[in-house]
Amino acid sequence: MLYLWLKAFHIFFVISWFAGLFYLPRIYVNLAAVSTADQAEYERLLGMAQRLKRFMLPLMLGTWLFGLSITFSTGMSGLAFWWGQHWLHVKLLLVLILSGYDGYCSVLLRAFRERRNARSHVWYRWFNEVPALLLLVIVILVVVKPV
Repeated sequence: MLYLWLKAFHIFFVISWFAGLFYLPRIYVNLAAVSTADQAEYERLLGMAQRLKRFMLPLMLGTWLFGLSITFSTGMSGLAFWWGQHWLHVKLLLVLILSGYDGYCSVLLRAFRERRNARSHVWYRWFNEVPALLLLVIVILVVVKPV
């Protein structure tokens, strides 16, 4: 029963974190495209990005906390089972990459805050696709378990 509760909370945090991972780079697209003369719009978008980024940290931590808790919730025999699953190793690597992506979003936000963004809105459009591709692979790993 504990396993199901942990899994439910893990899914909630994953969905919420991904909402931020999808939306924050979208705000960056708009920030990169806004005219330097339109200070009010830039500040509005920057404020949105800063508030969203602050909100994303607990969501990422909840994803990790509940995800790892699932593997420990079934005792030592369950732990050996989980860590013997090769798909899980790949999933953890991809979630680690997503955590790095999230951290890089902080670096990009700092550049916007300091007015030293050097990337175009087109670059951010491509950057925005990374979480969707990783999510697709992670979902396939979890559901199909191909490895």
